[in-house]
This record gives sequence, structure tokens and C-alpha cells, in this order.
Amino acid sequence: MPRLAADLILRNGRIHTLDAHSRVASALAIRDGRILAVGSEGDLDGLAGPETKVMDLGGRTAIPGIVDSHCHPDSYAARLAGWEDVGPNRIQSRAALLARLTDVAAARGTDDWVVAYRLNENKSGGYPTLAELDAAGQGRPLFILRTDGHIGLANSRAFRELGIDRDTPDPAFGRFDHHPETGELTGLMRETAVHMFLDVIHGADTPARLADGLEKVFDDWARHGITTVYNSLAGSRSIQAYQLLRQQERLRMRVGIIVSGREDGLVESYVKAGIRSGFGDDMVRIIGVEWCPDCSTSGRTAAYYEPYVGKRIEGEPEPNTGMLLYELEDLKSRALAAHKGGLQVMIEGVGDRGIDFALDVIEHCLAAHPVADHRMRVEHCCYVTPPILERLKRVGAVDSSATGFMYDLGEAYRANRGEAAMRWMWPHRSLIDAGIPAPGHSDAMVCDPNPFFALWSMVTRKAQTGASLDEAEAVTAEEALRAYTILGAWSGREEAVKGSLELGKLADIAVLDRDYFSIPVEEIREVGVTATLLGGRLVHGGL
Repeated sequence: MPRLAADLILRNGRIHTLDAHSRVASALAIRDGRILAVGSEGDLDGLAGPETKVMDLGGRTAIPGIVDSHCHPDSYAARLAGWEDVGPNRIQSRAALLARLTDVAAARGTDDWVVAYRLNENKSGGYPTLAELDAAGQGRPLFILRTDGHIGLANSRAFRELGIDRDTPDPAFGRFDHHPETGELTGLMRETAVHMFLDVIHGADTPARLADGLEKVFDDWARHGITTVYNSLAGSRSIQAYQLLRQQERLRMRVGIIVSGREDGLVESYVKAGIRSGFGDDMVRIIGVEWCPDCSTSGRTAAYYEPYVGKRIEGEPEPNTGMLLYELEDLKSRALAAHKGGLQVMIEGVGDRGIDFALDVIEHCLAAHPVADHRMRVEHCCYVTPPILERLKRVGAVDSSATGFMYDLGEAYRANRGEAAMRWMWPHRSLIDAGIPAPGHSDAMVCDPNPFFALWSMVTRKAQTGASLDEAEAVTAEEALRAYTILGAWSGREEAVKGSLELGKLADIAVLDRDYFSIPVEEIREVGVTATLLGGRLVHGGL
């Protein structure tokens, strides 16, 4: 009986399958978007038919497509149209920030909002004052979102637009900072106070507008070899946008939806409708639900048992041990309803106090409704001290590790928590040795989506600046890559179809410009992707 012919054959490469045996092949055959065969070129004899295309890798290294298991492409897409990017790759000083905002404001109408995002005050000269923001806005409402999404800055006109003054009480689980001597607003706000402004600014977003932005985002991210993203805290308009892209055949990235617990009633509607994790197809699938009770170490809001160190922000609480954004019993109730409804639960925990809070919720769910292979995740899960590591193992929770923070925010973590604390920040060596699954993620656009930056930090234990993050927790290049491939897919119950290059799995592949596995470790962050294939279809580059 004749064998099925392949649609595409990759040959003459070093194809790292990342299967259980770390097998390396020289050829791979694809049919109908899935892997038909993997092996030597001789093994694939007979699979080439008259319509088969052949791609010569020219000795290049190929790896499974990257699975970024926690990121925010929808937020980034929403800001592409009208927001100003003031990230440190564009803005390196406070003077440059204010000059750019002044130029943007001058081109806007007198009542138009001036909005900017990705501010990293540690790399861009510190936070501007309220007076500086007022001058830059030139009478227009101005708002800046810090790169972590948990700190915001507004000028006086923006505060007036929302009816906020020095006497306005803080919202629940949020804070408007006040000058410690005068009591006046400083312009800086934290957590739910930020969302008061975001709700107004994003009020005009539509699913169609988000879809247009997402198309651009995914075309850009494909150049990093990313083939799957899990959209964290996805709201209703984002979910509609993904369905629109899927319907219009414009989706060139596989999307896992992590439904936002931040949007009132959204998770509850999924529970009521009986929608469970896994619902969807290979392009758009429901992964689970998420709540965010613990947030930002670089912004000095994440919850720790010991106070923050280093330079305080004017108006910051004293002592500052961070803040939690939910009442424990309330979140237990919400999470348990989702867990019983068959939705995989994810709870953000960054500091040690925040991680314990997340684990309290997870343990409550399991006590009330035991599930053996639950895969409930602690998102970001940064400060994993030995007692927390033991607790993660005992509970069977997934350490969904914000490895992207290491590269982009590692310097801020050292400054805010101290050098000694780096021993237990993102401790992947200890996690692997303890058998605790720890997929990595970028949290983009909090951090750069390029996975090779984070992989470099995992292997070298250095921040972007070269600052040490304690080399005792360094891992191998392959261990790091597995956190962004097979473990990423496993964390969303998709390991049967992606994460490694094996028979029957989706043909999602990244072809690299150098051999990731043999280059000096300092070169890892320089790795480029010459081609990205999604289901065997080229979505970036070529050969």
C-alpha cells in the first residue's frame, strides 16, 4: 500500500525534537499541518510526492515553536493605535520622556488624552513629578502606565476628568500616593487606582480594533519563533477579537485564553455555561481562569513578609511590605466555583506572602474538590523560598515562572529586595531538582517577548545589565528551552499536540541562525530566528 506523501519535508538540519530522549534528527516530514515522520533523510525516503515541497535547512538548528504560557498580547494590541511607547529602548532619561510627551500633547486636541506605556523609571530617570506632568500635558489629560501595568501616573487634568482630588478615598485594593508633608497628590497611583483610569481610556476599544492590533502583534512575535501564546487575564472584548480573527482566517498564532477574573461576571459566565478548560480547537482554546491578587516587585507593590529595601518612592507606605488585591475568603469562593466547573485555576503570586496567599486558595479548592492532575498554577511565582518550594511540591502546584523578569527587571529586583534575596528568585535549579514543573513566560509587554533574552538569564543568572541573580540557580540551555516548549504546553494541558517535535504533533517549528545548544552561553541572547512555521506554514522568514 503506498505511503502518504508529505506536504513539506525539512532536510539537512539539526532538528532538536525535545522528546523524552532529547533526540536530534536531520529530517522531518509534515502533512496536513502535523508531523508525519522524524528521523534521518533515509528514514523519510518515499514520503516525497510530486506536490511535496522540500526545505533545505542548510545545517541549521530547528526547535519546537516557543510556547509563551503567560503574556498580554491583547493589552499590547489595544495600545498600538493611540498610545505612546516610552519603554527604555526609546526613552533613557526623564528629560527625554517629558520632551516626547510634550510633543505628543502638542499634536492632540485640547480634550484628547495623552497616554503612554512601558515606562521603566529605573532605566529612564525616575518618576516625573505632578508639576512636570502638568507642563508636558499642556492642559490635556495625561496618563502613563508603568511597564508592569500596576503603577500609573496622571497629571492634574487627568485627575479632574475622573473627579479625583486630594480628599478622594483610595479604592479598595488600590492607592493614590500623597506627599508625606503636604498631603497633595503626587501623581502616582497603585493597583486598582490604575484601573480606574484604564477603564476610561480603554472604553472605546472594540473587538475589531483589538483584532487589527493583534494581527500586527503576532506578525512581530513570530520573528522570535513564538507559535503559541497563553493570553493572561483575557477580557470579553479580547475573547471576541480572537474569535473574529479565527473566523476571518487572519490568526497566525495559536492562542490559549486565560479568562480574566478581573472583569466582573466573566468567569462566572463561563462556569454557568459549563465551558471547561480545553474547549476550542488548535488555534483558539480555553486554558483556564486567572485572578491577580499579587503583582509587582519592580513597582514595589508585590506582597512580601519583609519590607522593601532600597530607594523609596515619595508617598510610599512605611514600612512597605506590598499589598494584596483580594480578600482571601472571597477569592477562595470564586476559585472553587471555577475549579468545580472544570476550569483550570491560576492565581498570581509574586512575593513570598503573595505566593502563600495563592497556595491558600489552591489548597482550599483541592480540599473541597480533590483532583489528582489539577495543574493549578501560581503565576509569576518569583520568590520561592525553601518553605514555599516544599509547599508547591506538596500541593502539586505549577510554578508558572516569570522568567522574562530576570532579564528586563532583574536589576530592579536586586535594588528592591536586596542581593541576598536573589538566591530564591526564580530558583529553577532547585525547582527542577525537586521535580516541580516550572514553565517560563515573558509577561509581554511587561517584558520583551523575545524568549532568548529570558533563556540567557536562566542559564547565566544575570540581568540585562550583567548584574548577578545568583548563579547557584543556573540551569542548562536545554533545561531552559524546555520551560518555553514542552513545559509551557504541559501547563495548559496541550503537551499531546505541541511542545516537542514528535509524530502526530502540530508542525510548529522555529529555525535558528545558530546552534543554540553548542554556542557559548553568552551568545544565547543573540540567537535569531530565520524561519517560523505554524502547522508547516511559513509565518516568518524563509531559507
